[in-house]
Amino acid sequence: MEDSKDKKDKNRDGDYEKYCYLCRRPESKVGKLIYMPNNINICQDCMQKTFDSFGGSNMQFMDLSNMPNMNMNQFTPVDDIPKKQKVKKRKEKEEKKEEPELTLSTIPAPHEMKAKLDEYVIGQDYAKKVISVAVYNHYKRVLTNNMDDIEIEKSNMLMVGPTGCGKTYLVKTIARILNVPLAITDATTLTEAGYIGDDVESVLSKLLAAADNDVERAERGIVFIDEIDKIAKKKSTNSRDVSGEAVQQGLLKILEGAEVEVPVGAGSKNAMVPLTTINTRNILFICGGAFPDLEDIIKSRLNKQSSIGFKADLKDKYDKDTNILQKAVVEDLREFGMIPEFLGRLPILFTLQSLDEEMMVQILKEPKNAILKQYQKLLNLDGVDLRFDDTAYHAIAKQAMEKKTGARALRAIIEEFMLDIMYQIPRDDNIGRVTITGDYIAGKGTPVIEMRGVLALED
Repeated sequence: MEDSKDKKDKNRDGDYEKYCYLCRRPESKVGKLIYMPNNINICQDCMQKTFDSFGGSNMQFMDLSNMPNMNMNQFTPVDDIPKKQKVKKRKEKEEKKEEPELTLSTIPAPHEMKAKLDEYVIGQDYAKKVISVAVYNHYKRVLTNNMDDIEIEKSNMLMVGPTGCGKTYLVKTIARILNVPLAITDATTLTEAGYIGDDVESVLSKLLAAADNDVERAERGIVFIDEIDKIAKKKSTNSRDVSGEAVQQGLLKILEGAEVEVPVGAGSKNAMVPLTTINTRNILFICGGAFPDLEDIIKSRLNKQSSIGFKADLKDKYDKDTNILQKAVVEDLREFGMIPEFLGRLPILFTLQSLDEEMMVQILKEPKNAILKQYQKLLNLDGVDLRFDDTAYHAIAKQAMEKKTGARALRAIIEEFMLDIMYQIPRDDNIGRVTITGDYIAGKGTPVIEMRGVLALED
């Protein structure tokens, strides 16, 4: 009985933090303790003070009982501290519920992926279909890892689309559906090795951090390199192109599959940072960019066959085509400044549509985490019902189209007209419902406010 009681006490003591024997501070505040015999734990600060006091005196021997501020007899042992004074340890990350790993039986089929993407991303049906099939085929290749004599190549992707059309959001959603680590990096920060900026290995360092430094899990992750158009080859320059063509060349082996030494917990290699090796053979790379002025290159290619006369193709035929980017081919991207070797390692090329006013209205209404639903939830916590009429939706969408920054414009517009509402509502507990109208969005009226008593009578 006594043995079992002692075991229980030891287990209970293990739930509490250790204290420094001298300054009495817990391990969570002072950092890792230095463990000594007889269950004595000393923090690094107290140990340093001890050494400093030795160095500043002519002591011939160590007598801790006679040293200032070092009298161990005035302290009670740590084990004798009442449990109420002890600090409980924080729950470790290992206690988190482990999510099941991706297997051939659990990977969702392309139509299932697209159905889940439809819940969050409006429109872009072609892009969602392409990315669903490519990701499905990629992870089938990774998870089987045995194709006899037939070796399946990687399904790296290059997506082209105007700003604010949902490129990054699409990748974030697909990574969340598959529960794989995702690293999002910006190509504008990358430079050639040896120059100021991030080396190309930094994209893998971010993926390793997203996988909690688990190399095996990181080797099945997804890397999204945004603003890939910013590393296009400079057309006319007399200086070395360290952030353009050189970066594309540096990415070639990583995209294809290679053993890469990656710094752990840092963006660049140096003598003080530990390195680990990552094999990029099974990492899916997705590159995205807006490619400004690519429309002009596409038009010039399509207008090569324009002529004069009846039934001839005119040069202004494609000027009003809002989705001209969908006609982009590899030849146009080469003309833009992407080198052929780089494009060859991104075999799947697809484009996203620019958003029109009707799609903007759908973005406001339909996604699971639509921004207007977020505001409705915030006000619902205050007991207020927030509503929008149809004129409000179209007024917001119309203003967003004028800004020409895609879906990003919606947030800026909503923040502006919701500021006064979010500020004033908590001041009055009698407000029960607020209805936003198109006139209020246009600055011609005020929101419709209904009191709780009136709503109670209506019910």
